[in-house]
Amino acid sequence: MAAKTFAEKVLSHASGKEASTGDIVTARIDLAMSHENSALVLKAFQEMGGKEIWDRSKVVMLFDHRVPANTVKAAEGHKAVREFAKASSISNFYDLRAGVCHQVLPEKGHVLPGMLIVGTDSHTTTYGALGAFSTGIGATEMASVWATGELWLKVPDTLRLSLSGSLPLGTTAKDAILRVIGDLGADGADYQCVEFVGQVVDALSIAGRMVLSNMSVEMGAKAGVCFPDAKTDEFLLARGKAVNRKIASDPGATVRQMLEFDMSRLGPQVAKPHSVDNVVAVEEAAGIPIDQAFIGSCTNGRLEDLIEAERVLRGRQASQQVRLIVAPASRDIYIEASERGILSSLARSGAVILNPGCGPCLGAHEGLLAPGERCISTTNRNFKGRMGSPEAEVYLASPATVAASALKGEIADPREVNR
Repeated sequence: MAAKTFAEKVLSHASGKEASTGDIVTARIDLAMSHENSALVLKAFQEMGGKEIWDRSKVVMLFDHRVPANTVKAAEGHKAVREFAKASSISNFYDLRAGVCHQVLPEKGHVLPGMLIVGTDSHTTTYGALGAFSTGIGATEMASVWATGELWLKVPDTLRLSLSGSLPLGTTAKDAILRVIGDLGADGADYQCVEFVGQVVDALSIAGRMVLSNMSVEMGAKAGVCFPDAKTDEFLLARGKAVNRKIASDPGATVRQMLEFDMSRLGPQVAKPHSVDNVVAVEEAAGIPIDQAFIGSCTNGRLEDLIEAERVLRGRQASQQVRLIVAPASRDIYIEASERGILSSLARSGAVILNPGCGPCLGAHEGLLAPGERCISTTNRNFKGRMGSPEAEVYLASPATVAASALKGEIADPREVNR
């Protein structure tokens, strides 16, 4: 049998046939996730005559983008989905209490290595951090999945990225992925499965790996994966999940391209407006005045991110010219950060602490930007209008860089602030 890539293995298993790169397969879905756009999925599901979800145990639904509801229309959508979830006996329905979908699903033990996962959100690629093939789909596609449990997929090419060396002090997974995207471009991995390997990936926590997989879609990837290891096992066992399946590409499997990035001398990075691949070293952006600093999202709202930001801000005050906003990625993170005193410390430094959710990231509410304003953010997108006015500017960076910038009132190098 020919050596197979990770993508070929997962989609062969899901389709029940030997699948190779370029094949179009009908794949059985292991897990399907939707958030507020469940209302659109429900509408399409009903229009196509759907009556019952194919397997209620394989569907996860929650609200995270507009929570609490920010408009009457959003509230009406929430109500419709709540009623459907209750009528359909969806046990994995978290409503607005749990947090951001891409933190909640791994956190609650829904994600396992080798699974084929689809979600009505482009950053569904996040679950690749645990060795799943996970990808975003549209509402109509999800309606079909609800009805049949299957979806047509083309087996993608594979792009293997080796992150070698070790990250210097003050440099994070966010800086690493920004540098990669800056070098490859926003279309550098179009419809490819990106495999993250190498010493840097091995050394990262699961939270750090989630940053890589999450932002793989920002260079066009269909999926982004970190192969399971002992850290994956530990993460899963902590959630009562037995480790039944190890999955990785076979040695000798054919990949489209292999690239190596030496991270040994990498410093903090910043993505300037209005593209995620407009990446420069923090020194080149330092000194640009900001009006808002945001720490949170499905990219960098995890406990280690809040700890990193609090370490920079501890005992200091954010600039009076900056609105510092913090949103933990989940309720569990919020509670733990609260119990550890992290949130109270951030609040003493001037932060406004929000409920877990996506609001500021997509510009739904809780931190909209006015024309001419600038925000530095730990989120994953910075195109025009992403966080409010199309005449505003969004800069992307790590939690440490965002925290340092909040202190100075301008984009700042966290290594300088921490001296």
